[in-house]
Amino acid sequence: MAKEMITQKNKSFLKKLAKDIKKNYVVYLMALPVIAFYIIFHYVPMYGVIIAFKQYSPALGVLKSPWVGFKHFKDFFGSVYIWRLLRNTVNITLNELIWGFPAPVILALLINELRNQRYKKVVQTISYIPHFISLVVICGIIRQFCGSGGIINDIIEFFGGTRQDLLAKPEWFVPVYVASGIWQGVGFGTIIYLAALSGISQELYDAAYIDGAGRWKQTLHITIPGIMPTIIILLILRMGSMLSVGYEKILLLYNRVTYETADVISTFVYRKGLMDANYSYSTAVGLFNSVVNFALLILANKLSKKFSDTSLW
Repeated sequence: MAKEMITQKNKSFLKKLAKDIKKNYVVYLMALPVIAFYIIFHYVPMYGVIIAFKQYSPALGVLKSPWVGFKHFKDFFGSVYIWRLLRNTVNITLNELIWGFPAPVILALLINELRNQRYKKVVQTISYIPHFISLVVICGIIRQFCGSGGIINDIIEFFGGTRQDLLAKPEWFVPVYVASGIWQGVGFGTIIYLAALSGISQELYDAAYIDGAGRWKQTLHITIPGIMPTIIILLILRMGSMLSVGYEKILLLYNRVTYETADVISTFVYRKGLMDANYSYSTAVGLFNSVVNFALLILANKLSKKFSDTSLW
């Protein structure tokens, strides 16, 4: 009986889907390239995840390589590097979350308060520019600024400090990484929030003004609640990539001296997989990273759904 009910529901769902596709075929055609992209470049490559449980050899191929089970996972969890990698990854991610996540929100609120449209456009353009500069160029600029002869050391020396190569000091790596990330991405990150701000009804502000609310109270009681669903959704998505710290920038900035605070899971996977050609081990570490990210995404969505009306599903 239960099987018949499930079959009936499936048939009903397929009929509704076919009817909807026929009615909105243009929308589905527009979505087709996006769906194809994710299937080809995200789902099909997942087949290669099985090498995490094998001793992969390019000569034997994926299917003929011998099974080793959870050997690579055990090796990673027993590695002397695991606590350093987890500590650094969590440390960088939390600092990015604490300092980097609110930055676009604050900038969007400040830009929204500007009344001079020309000045507003200038501020937006200047804040967007770093996002469109190549990451390699950005890291080159950071190295120049943070070098012993760079502008940051000029400022430090002006206030009585001593010159030093900041990127050669482990304790300076995280502040430099996070601050430069905010500078590069804060402007582009405001786009979504400014779009959300434009959707708030002007009538709410007019009513608040008549009731005697100043701009600060309007921001607290209208603006921030108005964009809060957007903030929550983006925070949930950020939680889904907590352990996926961008390795490209770290690779361009770190060195053996700063491994103590700069080496993260993604850079470790890069070195083991591409430089040491230990494909199975690096895949196992990457799979562990993805599973943890997925669990954090589910948890964040569940908590958001429990304490607010906003969630991904």
